[in-house]
Amino acid sequence: MKKLLFVTTAMAVALSSLSASTAVIEKKEQPKSLCKLFQEKAKVYKVTMRDDDYARATLASYEKRAAVFCAKGK
Repeated sequence: MKKLLFVTTAMAVALSSLSASTAVIEKKEQPKSLCKLFQEKAKVYKVTMRDDDYARATLASYEKRAAVFCAKGK
């Protein structure tokens, strides 16, 4: 019974440390991918956007988010 409890606890600790290290790697890569995403969205939106306040606000939002995530990725 003690061995089973020990093995179960050891497996739980090993799995939690593995998932934690994967989460750290994904967090580091996230700003870079979001930076690329919003840069591309802004680029495509500039080509297809209308000429009104809502469209200009949307473009400004994409550009702002691109700047934020590109600064975090450095």
